[in-house]
Amino acid sequence: MNPAAPKTPPKWRQLADEIAAQIASGVYAPDDRLPSVQAQVSAGKGATATVHRAYQALEAEGLVRTLQGSGTTVLGPESAPLSTITGAARLERLRRTGRALAPREDYVNSRSVLRSCADPEVADLLGIDLYDEVVLRSRTFVRDDKPIALALNVIHMRALNTLPELLDSGPMEKFRHDLYAERTGKTITAGPERSTARLASDNELSEFGIDVPPDIPVPVLVLRTVYSDEDGPLEVWVDILRPGMWHSSRA
Repeated sequence: MNPAAPKTPPKWRQLADEIAAQIASGVYAPDDRLPSVQAQVSAGKGATATVHRAYQALEAEGLVRTLQGSGTTVLGPESAPLSTITGAARLERLRRTGRALAPREDYVNSRSVLRSCADPEVADLLGIDLYDEVVLRSRTFVRDDKPIALALNVIHMRALNTLPELLDSGPMEKFRHDLYAERTGKTITAGPERSTARLASDNELSEFGIDVPPDIPVPVLVLRTVYSDEDGPLEVWVDILRPGMWHSSRA
C-alpha cells in the first residue's frame, strides 16, 4: 500500500514555520519584536486572519509572546512560558512538518518494554483485563534540559504481531501508526483527549528532578488519548505534565 501524499500545510502554518525558522537561525533574536500583523499583510504574507493564526501558533509553541499594545516579541530561554503541547498535537506537527520536536526541545530516557497493565483506567480504555501484558514505550521530553512532560504509550499486544520493532526503544523508520497502516491496511484514528489531575508518584517526581519531603502533595495534569483501528482500541497515549505546566492542543 502506497502512503498518501503529504497534504500542503495551510497558509498560516507555512507562515508560522517560516518565522520559527527565522527565530532558530537568528534573524529574530530574543526580545526582538516581530512585524505587526498589518505589516505582514502588506508584505503579502497573507490575510489578517492568516497572520493572527500564525502568531497564535508561535505563541502556543513558546516562541513568542503577544501583549495588547506591545506587539509580538520573540522569547528567550528564560522568558518562555511554562507550556507544552499534547501528544496528539505532537503527532499532528510531525505529520504536517516532519518535526517531532519543538525548538529547544529534546527527549531522553527512551524505553520500550513488556509490562503488565496495573492501571485499571488504562486497562479499561484498551479493552483488556487488569494485569494483562502490554507494550510500554516511555520517554521524557525536556526543554533547555529541563524535564517538561513524561510520555507513555501503552500499546495492545496485538500491535506487536504487526510491529515487532515496538520493543526497540530507538526511533522507527516511520511513525508507528503509519507503519501499522501500511502493513495492515487499517487506519488508526484518535479519540477525544481526556484530562485529569492527580498527585505525582515518587518515580514521576524523580523523573522531573523535583525533590520535596514525602508529606508534601504535588499535583500533576494527566492527559490521555485513545487510538483505535477497526478492531478496537490499540494504544493509550498518556502525557504527564510537569507540576506548574499548562498544555496547548495546538502544534
